[in-house]
Amino acid sequence: MESFSDELLNEIKSRNDIVDVISQYVVLKRKGRNYFGLCPFHNEKSPSFSVSPDKQIFKCFGCNVGGDVFRFIMKIENVNFVESVQILAKRVGIEVKTNLTEKDEKIARLKEKVYALNKEAAEFYHRKLYEPTSKQAQEYIKKRKLDNNTLKSFLIGYSGNNNELYNYLKEKGFDEETMLASSLIGKNENGRMYDKFRNRLMIPIQDIRNRVIAFGGRVLDDSKPKYINSPENIVYSKGRNLFGLNVAKRNVNGILKRILIVEGYMDAISLYQRGITNVVASLGTALTDNQGRLLRRNAEQVILGYDADGAGQNAIMRGISILQSMGIDLRILQIYDAKDPDEFIIKYGPDRFKKCMDDAISVVEFKVKIYKQNLDLTNINDKIKFLNLIAKTLSEIDNEIERELYTDKIAKTYNISKEAIWAEVKKLTNKNTNKYNSSIVKPIELKSNNEEKVDEKTLRQEKMLIYLLANYPNESYKRISSVADVSLIKDKRNRQIISTIYEKYSENASSENLIDWFRDEDMANYISGILVEDYEINDVNKAINDLEKIYLREQKIAKRNELLKKLDNKEKLSQEELKEVENELNSVIIDLARMK
Repeated sequence: MESFSDELLNEIKSRNDIVDVISQYVVLKRKGRNYFGLCPFHNEKSPSFSVSPDKQIFKCFGCNVGGDVFRFIMKIENVNFVESVQILAKRVGIEVKTNLTEKDEKIARLKEKVYALNKEAAEFYHRKLYEPTSKQAQEYIKKRKLDNNTLKSFLIGYSGNNNELYNYLKEKGFDEETMLASSLIGKNENGRMYDKFRNRLMIPIQDIRNRVIAFGGRVLDDSKPKYINSPENIVYSKGRNLFGLNVAKRNVNGILKRILIVEGYMDAISLYQRGITNVVASLGTALTDNQGRLLRRNAEQVILGYDADGAGQNAIMRGISILQSMGIDLRILQIYDAKDPDEFIIKYGPDRFKKCMDDAISVVEFKVKIYKQNLDLTNINDKIKFLNLIAKTLSEIDNEIERELYTDKIAKTYNISKEAIWAEVKKLTNKNTNKYNSSIVKPIELKSNNEEKVDEKTLRQEKMLIYLLANYPNESYKRISSVADVSLIKDKRNRQIISTIYEKYSENASSENLIDWFRDEDMANYISGILVEDYEINDVNKAINDLEKIYLREQKIAKRNELLKKLDNKEKLSQEELKEVENELNSVIIDLARMK
């Protein structure tokens, strides 16, 4: 396991304010001393994710996840502790040297080599696009009316017909393992290496940190397949990334006001060329939960701009089901006389396209539009079906004001009684409430794994002890550790935490990194919960003094029980030993009586 000095971790933490870091991923609003937002780690509509600038920790009261800034980066970027430290250190310009296990070091080295190879390949393809031998690709670029700024923003390139990339990478010193791991180079049955992408326009796919993680290749003629993309590999997971997000966020601090998501990367590039710079593309046919969270972390509003055909409309419905559950301000782009956003903007220009973005409709309006298209409202049976579908859609709205406004509008537009709509909505909301109450996902409660059940008063007392040790080590450590022996801690998990704290403090470790002493995620979440709890401490010294008294009494009780146990076996004691035990027991009993 990698270890870092307290000094280094403290320096990295002090220069990475947790509110600043988390604000790059979550829209936070201040309430009192803390900040709140929608949790990026589970789906929710009401903010239960809290960030404390005073304590420099975060805690979600919905899914129980919590920790410090290192723990947040581990979760949000799906990296280990070492990588989290490296990311935050790089963010503030601090150099970090690591000592990984041999296996982890090998994986980390291979990843870094693949990132380096991908970057080299992207630049190679990009340079090749400008060479005289790349006429076919240059003609395609002219046809798509892509200028030099767009080509350089996305590092667009061209792959030739021969094994040019393989030969280039070999000259650059990349080994066979790295080439194969990148998925750009293949190996045939005869052991010969070859370029997988040939005679294609090359589109590098980059992550939010501007690392080239994969490639897409488009043919320049009518051959098939039209597109080929890198498979998932050591650095690429398509369900965790969005094409163009790094470009959309370039020169933007914090959260974008809105993001338009389209189907393909060529659509995104074409829109960018024409002034729509806040555009991204999903890297597959279906939007994933991870991509949804990525959108929520980076924009206040998301506009779905998929194609107008059946597949595009189905993709919108899938996107709605994912994004709506995350509490995202979601809109659906409406275009006309064009099959997709790319065709529309070429035909009508950026100003009319931006107007379409401004006029993007809500989920409810979109669903009503789809229902209407598929039904004949002059037919009584279809109108009843229409009413039932609308009622179901309205029943899914949590906000009562929003629901009433839509009900009014629909009733007037389609000449349907408002009371009739409300009656159907009420039936469904009551049904949904009962279903919700029976299957509600409660906040995770970690099992204590106690030898015996510990009462709530004792648990809170032990948690307060941890809280004081964590937040006031100078005042509490020596006083508490002298009376609160680890053996007196009833809860097994609390015992483990306090034992670790005692051990670390005896080595002069800093309390700033207390959460990072526990690499187990459940334990870190549990400690975060303790640290954000309000123990109503007005006087720290008095709180410590109270605990001293409690554990001094616990010490005496433990000693009394030990002495009584000896007396149960007094036949094994000499007369002198028996008298000594009895005298000590009397002294302990007197002390206990005075403590009452």
